[in-house]
Amino acid sequence: MFSKDQGVQTRLLDFIENSLDAYAIFNSDDTLEYCNPAFGEIFGVKREDMLGSTFEDLAKNSYETHQGIHIEAEDLEGWLQYVQTVRRQQDFRLFEVDLTDGRWFLFSEQLNDAGELLVHAKNITKQKQLADRIQGSNEKLRHLALTDELTGIPNRRHFLDAAQAELNRCWRSGKQAALLLLDLDHFRKLNDDHGHPAGDAGLQHMAHLIKETLREYDIFGRIGGEEFAIFLGQDDAQLAPQIAERIRQLVETNPIPFENQQISMTVSVGLTLQPSDTPYEQLFDQADKALYAAKSKGRNRIEIYTRESG
Repeated sequence: MFSKDQGVQTRLLDFIENSLDAYAIFNSDDTLEYCNPAFGEIFGVKREDMLGSTFEDLAKNSYETHQGIHIEAEDLEGWLQYVQTVRRQQDFRLFEVDLTDGRWFLFSEQLNDAGELLVHAKNITKQKQLADRIQGSNEKLRHLALTDELTGIPNRRHFLDAAQAELNRCWRSGKQAALLLLDLDHFRKLNDDHGHPAGDAGLQHMAHLIKETLREYDIFGRIGGEEFAIFLGQDDAQLAPQIAERIRQLVETNPIPFENQQISMTVSVGLTLQPSDTPYEQLFDQADKALYAAKSKGRNRIEIYTRESG
């Protein structure tokens, strides 16, 4: 007759044999001595054909047949050498593994005093997919929070954070930083004469023209109303006057396309060039004063901040 313990062990083995989770035991020589059908299904191999194989044999079969664990490596031997530096190095290890068919499994390895390794793997594909969707939603929400809805460019908060971060990064360089403030001229008149949709079209058109002029890594954003800003650090700062003039000409020579009309518009620019250790608030105040000077002197022009103009 079976003892009570033997009966429990039999039932436990029956549970393991029919479990959707995968179980396997490797001996001290890293040879597979036992696995349930679910473990064989992970590798796309029948259980009876796996027994007696080493972990290295199973990995090589996955690599050569493109079934089982996903090994993203051009050099299989190098990958195996790396794996051997982490396998059996601690009593318990937990890690995620993706399969060639797109599924994900959470693996655990538990080592006993005899050097035998118990492996358990649980399908976490649904959890990974849910986590990916949540991450995607969070990234979308973050993008929306940092993007101006009308023009699709960074909003004031995003621009300020990016400019401040770049200023902090290069403040020890001793080089200059440039801040440009750009304001669409006679914006209220544009709205009064053609309606608010025309004003929105003007802002979108101006954002597009400026974005096409700048490089991908230049810091650009809409900071409120009809006002835009550009920050340039280090070597790029010296290009600020040329960039400002290029934008001014582009805006002047490219009218707003709106309801079969071509509506002319111009832009005024205030610019300051200062050492990169200048606080952002000071740069903004100087560029704002230069912009006010450009507006006062007739608009459609660029003014560079000087102590006299401030």
